[in-house]
Amino acid sequence: MTQAVDPFADIRPYNDDEVSASIQRLVNDDAFIALIAKHNLPSWLTPFHGLLAPFLKRYLAKRWSKFTTVDQIQNIVAHYLGRVINETTSQVTFSGLEHLDEQQAYLFISNHRDIALDPALINWGLHTHKMNTVRIAIGDNLLQIPYITELMKLNKSFVVKRSAKAPKEMLRALSQLSAYIFDSLKSNNSIWIAQREGRTKDGDDQTDPALLKMLQLNGRKLKLDFADYVRELKIVPVSISYQFEPCAIAKAKERYHKSTFGEYKKAQGEDIESIMEGFRSNKGHVHVAFGQPITDRCDTPEQLAQTIDEQILSSYYLHPGNYLAANYQLENIPASQKALFEQRMAQVPEELRELVMAMYAKPVTKQFASR
Repeated sequence: MTQAVDPFADIRPYNDDEVSASIQRLVNDDAFIALIAKHNLPSWLTPFHGLLAPFLKRYLAKRWSKFTTVDQIQNIVAHYLGRVINETTSQVTFSGLEHLDEQQAYLFISNHRDIALDPALINWGLHTHKMNTVRIAIGDNLLQIPYITELMKLNKSFVVKRSAKAPKEMLRALSQLSAYIFDSLKSNNSIWIAQREGRTKDGDDQTDPALLKMLQLNGRKLKLDFADYVRELKIVPVSISYQFEPCAIAKAKERYHKSTFGEYKKAQGEDIESIMEGFRSNKGHVHVAFGQPITDRCDTPEQLAQTIDEQILSSYYLHPGNYLAANYQLENIPASQKALFEQRMAQVPEELRELVMAMYAKPVTKQFASR
């Protein structure tokens, strides 16, 4: 008897029976060991991380050999994420989770402010509320380094083939992605995907209708019209709000270069550095607002995009810095918060300051314009 072919083998995350081999590959990856040594050893040992790498490899091989399931990996990730939250945020709060069914799988579509933190914090909310974590959509542009691929696939990430360019190749890739998302939901595995490709760099969170058209590719195969298929997907918009925008200067720099020179070409490894910076930097208070599952106003991709945007905008938590950047006079902003925001803005290069301020101001102006 021949074994059934897995139609999603090249994009899906690892299954339990693939965890041990992946961990072994990580432990034997010298670049990964060097990264761990550089960022996790005490500062006084950093100059010696090359000499200590063999000892670190043996330590990790012994410690990680007991991990054999995806759930065990999720518990490890939760442990490290808890440390990141304790060390780099003043608090992380959630709203809307009480309206979700813990036994139900959802398609979470969120605004996108940070490459890895956005889905990580959504997972933190689900995990701390005893709900299953999500499978995470990640572009193949981030999977150029072998150990990054291993880490992402261990952490329930699936691949979005952004590198596909030829029309037929793109259609195959998007159809496979659409089918995988539907298959995951039907097997009771929730999904996270950003509302559009790439992070929001100007503070204006908008859903790309092309994303929603991709979701419908599998609906066409099932001969369901758009609205009926959307109800099957159980889409929940999520709004993530950072008191201090992750990688704000880098985002503004990219916009500045595009407006000044017409284009911006990322340096090799820049996305990985953005991920590291997002985790390391102080984020202040972060709020994650889970919306209501969408059941109406979804007859077309454009109408659905508007419905998602309205939920994300209306539930976006406005921090003191947002009001200050928008010159909105709010009497109860503490002087300490004003001083803290002004101190952060003083660290922004002068030519980028207006762009960063606009990034913080945009949610305020949009919220008040929609009232």
